[in-house]
Amino acid sequence: MYPDLQKLTSSVQNNCHISDALHAGDDTLCIYLLKMREFYRWENKLSFHDALDNKDISHWLQQREELWESMETNDFCSLSVNDQFFEPFASDKINAQLLEHGLVYSGGLGRRTKPHFFLAELLEKKTYHDFTVLISNKEYARDLSAPAAMTQGQTIYIRRESLQRILWEMIEQWRWNEPDNAMGRTLAFYDFSQDPELALEQLTDNELESMLLHELGELHAGRILGEAWGSLLVSGTRSKMEIMLRAIRDHLADALSTLPHLVENNNKAALHFYFANLNYMRKDLFPSLYSAYENWYQDANVVPLKNIILKGKEHWQSLCLEIVDLAEKYVNNNSIIPENKIINLIERNRL
Repeated sequence: MYPDLQKLTSSVQNNCHISDALHAGDDTLCIYLLKMREFYRWENKLSFHDALDNKDISHWLQQREELWESMETNDFCSLSVNDQFFEPFASDKINAQLLEHGLVYSGGLGRRTKPHFFLAELLEKKTYHDFTVLISNKEYARDLSAPAAMTQGQTIYIRRESLQRILWEMIEQWRWNEPDNAMGRTLAFYDFSQDPELALEQLTDNELESMLLHELGELHAGRILGEAWGSLLVSGTRSKMEIMLRAIRDHLADALSTLPHLVENNNKAALHFYFANLNYMRKDLFPSLYSAYENWYQDANVVPLKNIILKGKEHWQSLCLEIVDLAEKYVNNNSIIPENKIINLIERNRL
């Protein structure tokens, strides 16, 4: 056990609070309240089956917002690890000190350039080609938004506890009216009625692979698109353009890695969950993919699904590269990239 775990946890959590103070209002009210409900459960070490007291949550919510308000102008603090100080985004240097103690740390930028920090128990370390994969479990410090997977440089972070919490929230939402949809089809592969704890563990382990496959696809897509794509995302931060750009890149990444592997391995449970987890923008831009999934579910013929994945790979790669070329023309002319041009181009290229 790392001797200064409590002190380090406190420092990382302090940076998490500062990030939340600056970005907690980025979400809609509904999503914000759902995230806060889950965050309350994590912070108070409640199990998934513990009943939540609305009065307690309301009081905690008020206190947390007051804390964030008091920290809005604070700077992120350096982290002391083995008597050395590191700036909070020096994840590789910090992990060089922590991994031998069974800990993993990450400090990086996520969607809308929100800083994300977490400190957790190291579950497993793997190597894929020239990339390191760090899979964590129990989390000691985290911010309100806890992405289950993230890539920074040559390191892929997979957060098992965060993934499990996301899965449980999705299960809870599905149980409100139990519709016949992709989420229900996913859960049918697991025995939640007789042994919900074991079923959740099995679901989480199966989806860890999908998380890794997506991140590997992101890396492949990044090599294809180059640095210009990242600059384009930054220029459209918090805009409709950013949401659409992320959606088509996700489609490219999954066509390169996630979907071919799931289909090839006949991982039906993970395939159903993949479509359960598609957000509105991705469905809107790629309706033929969801149609092929529904047809596969109805007649068990996987060929049309394979064909649309292959077609999607070519389509999204071509569109992404066209957008990169368009953006570079404006940059070379010292002009501002007109977001409406990119939005219209994407909307005309639904598949």
